Amino acid sequence: MTSSTAIGIDIGGTGIKGGVVDLKTGELISDRVKLATPKGGKPDDVVETTREVLDRLADEDPHAPVGVCFPAIIKDGRTMSAANVSKKWVGLEAEKIFEKALERDILFVNDADAAGYAETEFGAAKDVGGLVILTTLGTGIGSALIYDGVLVPNAELGHLEIDGHDAESKAAYSAKERDDLDWRQWCKRLTKYYRTVEFLFSPDLFVVGGGVSKHWDEFGELIDIDTKIVPAVHRNNAGILGAAALASRGHHRRPIATA
Repeated sequence: MTSSTAIGIDIGGTGIKGGVVDLKTGELISDRVKLATPKGGKPDDVVETTREVLDRLADEDPHAPVGVCFPAIIKDGRTMSAANVSKKWVGLEAEKIFEKALERDILFVNDADAAGYAETEFGAAKDVGGLVILTTLGTGIGSALIYDGVLVPNAELGHLEIDGHDAESKAAYSAKERDDLDWRQWCKRLTKYYRTVEFLFSPDLFVVGGGVSKHWDEFGELIDIDTKIVPAVHRNNAGILGAAALASRGHHRRPIATA
């Protein structure tokens, strides 16, 4: 039986935040708990802080499923990369480490995948059929692929090679700031990026997340592609909502689907 609520925890480079989610509405029904990510982002320290976040939330719903999203490629519960946290995460059986420390089963998922799933369940891509691709434009470019509600995990479309460069090195929001680009100059790069992804995947919808999406009115119309492209609805809470929604459906380690 599917639960009506679940706990989502989003681990990032600067903060670890969580909340109890109403799975029908996609709203937080608890206060959002946020603690600073320990300096250096080492495994033991991050796990302990995550436990503190969960302890505060479990008092409100002690039997809720728990989803945790993390900035890494996640394969069979292992963290195969590490973004904005210690490189000591690479290769760890992180899911098992979290489950032992938290003393409960969890759903452990990549952070961009969680954000993308949140948008299909509760946001800009709700009720959209076919292939939805979410990209987060920030320090790098995160991505998530969802086909007819089924998440295809660990898509790393920010690392496509375009003109001999890692795409995110030229098109991420950090590149705009680094190269002092105005919106139009940056969107020339974004157009090249999205046209490449468009050609390779023929998506039905692009959803653009990341903090810069709050400035959508300034740059959205400057991205010149054929596919519909819209801003994400859930920015700061997307990871929490997506991790909670995935956990509620009992997806654990193996293919993540809504069927």
